[in-house]
Amino acid sequence: MAMTLRLSEAESAALRDAAEREGRSMQDVARQSVREYIERTSRAVLLDRILDRELPRYAEALDRLGQ
Repeated sequence: MAMTLRLSEAESAALRDAAEREGRSMQDVARQSVREYIERTSRAVLLDRILDRELPRYAEALDRLGQ
């Protein structure tokens, strides 16, 4: 799927610099960044859901440990 990504001049320059340093295309660097963001935030959402479900079960014990 094709898409258009609009970056500020500073963002574009930073992306260009990173791509040049790594010997990769700007597209490759941007795509990797998107993949890493999705992976990182997906794990965070999953962890939040698990904690929301499980923490209430242990709330009393956690309160006691905190005292």
